Amino acid sequence: MSVALTVIPFALLLLGFPIYVVLLAGSCVALAISPDLPLLALHQNLFAGVNSLALLAIPFFIYAGELMGRGSLANRLIDVVDGVARPLPGSLALTTVGSATLFGAISGASAATVATIGRVMHPALLGAGYSPRFAAGLVTTVGAIDIVIPPSIPLIVYAIAANESVPRLYAAGVLPGLVLAALLAAYVVFEARRSGVGHVRRFDWATLRRAAVRSLWALGAPFVVLGGIYGGWASPTESAAYGCAYAALVTRFIYRELSWREVAAAAASTIRFCGQVLIIVACANVFGWLLTVQQVPVTVVAWVNHWELPAWALLLAMNVLLLIAGCLIDPISAILMFAPLLVPVAQSAGIDLIHLGIVMTVNLAIGLFTPPFGINLFVAQSTLKLPLPLLYRSILPFFFVYLIGLGVVTYVPSLSLLGTQLFLAVPE
Repeated sequence: MSVALTVIPFALLLLGFPIYVVLLAGSCVALAISPDLPLLALHQNLFAGVNSLALLAIPFFIYAGELMGRGSLANRLIDVVDGVARPLPGSLALTTVGSATLFGAISGASAATVATIGRVMHPALLGAGYSPRFAAGLVTTVGAIDIVIPPSIPLIVYAIAANESVPRLYAAGVLPGLVLAALLAAYVVFEARRSGVGHVRRFDWATLRRAAVRSLWALGAPFVVLGGIYGGWASPTESAAYGCAYAALVTRFIYRELSWREVAAAAASTIRFCGQVLIIVACANVFGWLLTVQQVPVTVVAWVNHWELPAWALLLAMNVLLLIAGCLIDPISAILMFAPLLVPVAQSAGIDLIHLGIVMTVNLAIGLFTPPFGINLFVAQSTLKLPLPLLYRSILPFFFVYLIGLGVVTYVPSLSLLGTQLFLAVPE
């Protein structure tokens, strides 16, 4: 049994098999060789894994982001942020950070941000005199913030894996996400001053007003989605549905930017993405159930307790593990694989599970742009036609900025937990 649950998945992962095959193959072999476990448990746990109301929020959020991303939403948001950032040093770089953060509060998808915001801002940064290395690094890494701030798909998956509250996790993700954005903003201002680019431009109220009016409906999307969750009058699934309807209304009938064919194409793209997510969730549920019945989490907790590590050292070890995992597999897969093991360990050490969820998500956000398999690297390569060697070099300073943010989020738990008190109408 232990060979089936460890050696087989690890070997298949090294051979490059899809993560759902890795999890399902190990589970099938373990069930086949175990005389005490019925094969009936396989399909029971497969269906139980996706039988969750919280998972219904995923297709709604993805579809809303797809609709908004196919129109001129990104350009409208960029115009507003640029109007605010004009009188600041490094204003175009600051516009990139601010636009990506706002777009993430609508789509929750990092790769979509790199493609959508990067396509507009990368040429603008180069035209303003920023080095190709800096411009490539900024547009590749800035989208990682989007899986920390709500509406975040990985936080929904963690909530299911850890049996935690989606609204509390969403509220907890706001301040850490803003801290990451602030650190990036501070770095780009420093870099602009150091290199002598990004000159201050004159602030123009008329330009900002026109951009705000033009973007009014787009700026309303985060309030529609998150207002119901934080106001306490809608569940995350209901808020996702409202956001989806709002996105369809705005893009199709108000902005009139999408044809019915494009609306259908957005739906098809959403179906493909959700299919990938849900098959991983289903297979991970079987794998997690087998770990539980074999008392693997209990064994891991006993082993960790034997070493009597303080909470700070335990969090450091988790960070190292998750940073490595984030380089190899996507955030959703990593959460489903490691949450069953890390959650009991955190509980034993007295670490709040909401805080753990944010720490895991920040770690895996960094993995989105780190070699060898960071998805944002490949999105930037294909969308912006940037060579991978340039991208690998360009992310290094931003990697250290994110590491500083990870340290702050990890060792200042009140940053995450304060959000549940500030942003939820009724803290759960």
